[in-house]
Amino acid sequence: MAVLMGVFLEKFNLDQEMKGAGMKRTVLKKALPLIEKISLPIVLLSMLLFFLSFSRAALAERIEDIATFQGMTENQVVGYGLAVGLDGTGDTGNATMEAIANVLERMGLTVSPTDIRAKDTAAVIVTATLPPFPKAGMKIDVNVSALADAKSIQGGTLLLTPLYGPDGKVYALAQGPVSIGGFVGGGGGTSIQKNHPTAGRIPEGAIIQKNLPFTLGNGSTLKLFLNNPDFTTAAGIAKSINRSFGPDCAQAADPSTVTINIPAAYADRVVDFAGLVGQLDVSVDEPAKVVINERTGTVIIGQNVRIAPVAIANGNLTVEIKTTYNVSQPPPFAPAGSQTVVVPNTNVKVQEQKASLMEASGSTLGEVVSALNSLGVTPRDLISIMQALKAAGALRADLEII
Repeated sequence: MAVLMGVFLEKFNLDQEMKGAGMKRTVLKKALPLIEKISLPIVLLSMLLFFLSFSRAALAERIEDIATFQGMTENQVVGYGLAVGLDGTGDTGNATMEAIANVLERMGLTVSPTDIRAKDTAAVIVTATLPPFPKAGMKIDVNVSALADAKSIQGGTLLLTPLYGPDGKVYALAQGPVSIGGFVGGGGGTSIQKNHPTAGRIPEGAIIQKNLPFTLGNGSTLKLFLNNPDFTTAAGIAKSINRSFGPDCAQAADPSTVTINIPAAYADRVVDFAGLVGQLDVSVDEPAKVVINERTGTVIIGQNVRIAPVAIANGNLTVEIKTTYNVSQPPPFAPAGSQTVVVPNTNVKVQEQKASLMEASGSTLGEVVSALNSLGVTPRDLISIMQALKAAGALRADLEII
């Protein structure tokens, strides 16, 4: 009650208007019945607004986290190179020997590929990703992978390797020591290995050589591309932008594209405008989806997944076949030609567990899964049950199997 009285006084600025303590006591005395009457509705309304704001904030995402501007695309580059300095774990293919001969020839030494016998060199493929708006001089990470039959590229150093784009032009140069993030060792028929010794990485191992042309909008408009196309989310992004920058500033062209008209105040500050747009919050409509990985038995369930009223029964059938071998020997004074033979004795046992029956009426799938887990259902059984729920039309979500 004291808190509500303080809020009441602060709301109407009574402290500033009161000139004396007597006046304050008079106002409080007159306001007390009113506060007592409205205190309960105010508390309930405040709690409701609090939880609504909390739930909305929990679902809100920044626009830059769920969409990208047109032109902000990554580009892939690839090159062929040599990793040298290996401890006898390289490859001896003809292509590798010719590559070594070409490198030596560029350095002024002519050697026939047939005269090279090197096990400390491996042919590798080098890949990298150019970030959006790359500039000459920027450094990027590269991945290095053995191409032939090299056993390991541990401890190797990548020689200068040009990285080409899809247009056949060189956009970066890579070189440096390769880190495989593990090891391989052993001897005498015993070995130990961690991670993949034929693939590694060079942090900041490539330097971009040229700028890529890019365009952020066309001068008057920008386009946002949603990472996950959705009608509701696209409309929500347009409404959020219009609330901040005026009506008709943004329109949802389709579920994956939002077109934005650059305001006149930001005509010469497109980057600033794009930054402000990216920081706006928007409620994301998450589709109801269940993702299943049958190889690992992993099940991912979205929070909006629901099931219709349904009864679920699950039971396991176990068939056990056991074979024992008995030796049958001829009795004494057996006829000539009698031999000792092995006689198999096979027993078949069938056991069917009692089915676990449960009823779900409008429950969330998470509640159903928890109930099934309490009954001892394995992940494989859980996957089968959800596939059956989808086939029966009771699973109100998209079922994606990877």
